[in-house]
Amino acid sequence: MTAHRVGRRDDPGSGLAIETSGLVKTFGETRAVDGVDLRVPAGTVYGVLGPNGAGKTTAVKMLATLLRPDGGEARVFGHDVLHEADAVRGRVSLTGQYASVDEDLTGTENLVLLGRLLGHGKRAARERSGHLLEAFGLTEAAGRQVKNYSGGMRRRIDIAASILNTPDLLFLDEPTTGLDPRSRNQVWEIVRAVVAQGTTVLLTTQYLDEADQLASRIAVIDHGRVIAEGTKGELKASVGAGSVHLRLRSAEQRPEAARILGSVLGVEPQLEADAVALTARVGDGGQDAAEQASRALAELARGGVVVDNFSLGQPSLDEVFLALTDRPATERRAQESKEALA
Repeated sequence: MTAHRVGRRDDPGSGLAIETSGLVKTFGETRAVDGVDLRVPAGTVYGVLGPNGAGKTTAVKMLATLLRPDGGEARVFGHDVLHEADAVRGRVSLTGQYASVDEDLTGTENLVLLGRLLGHGKRAARERSGHLLEAFGLTEAAGRQVKNYSGGMRRRIDIAASILNTPDLLFLDEPTTGLDPRSRNQVWEIVRAVVAQGTTVLLTTQYLDEADQLASRIAVIDHGRVIAEGTKGELKASVGAGSVHLRLRSAEQRPEAARILGSVLGVEPQLEADAVALTARVGDGGQDAAEQASRALAELARGGVVVDNFSLGQPSLDEVFLALTDRPATERRAQESKEALA
């Protein structure tokens, strides 16, 4: 499958933190990464979006010099990840999917220890640790063992450990997996603060709203391949003129509303988690989105379906994923969870 790229690409070699060409990694007969091309501008958050098993983590490990590529090329700030691995390691830091700090040590002890290993003196390591604990809202928990931290606190201490020495490039591999909404928002604020200091962030995620919130450019990856790349606006615009979002008076009317929308618009509506909400793409095939939406509302009214709220806007990233992969990301995550429990 050829990646669908939208929007302008930077000139070769101009301000790129990462550049890959045909990057490949195989495990036996499985091509976990299958010819990935990436161009990540320095000083930005670049999102790599895809479901579990898409090849995101494998790609990150190759870029961080933790795995040897089986094909293609990859450069980080102009340094080849294979032949100039030491130069790459001197400029990057990686926070994986699970906390890498020592759970039997306190927050302070973890950061001071890592600071000393990175070459800081005792005083400098303690001062740097104190500054990070304060910045990440962990001062009150600094003297507690990490095993007693909440999930959100563990992610924050893990990211703090990753930037004891401020890296030029920070890999965040699914940093908010399993976190509650409040903790996710706290991690997002940390990411924004890190980028504001000049660090480039490559963020892998399977959460569409996370990529929407943080990334200036997004690569959608599936089965080890980049299937689309661009800004979130470009990706949304590439799959249709817009989407109609409806909230109904009664959840009992949603099946009939979905049937009518499907008949009028010629697409299968998405049923939202909210039992009275549904969404459908409009404007496909060059048709006028507003005209289609008006016809759909008229048919709903004729069918006795009461609509409490209606809006017409750009497609969501979930709809982009659906259009590109023929299955919504939420459905993929649900299926992956079932398979993991089987």
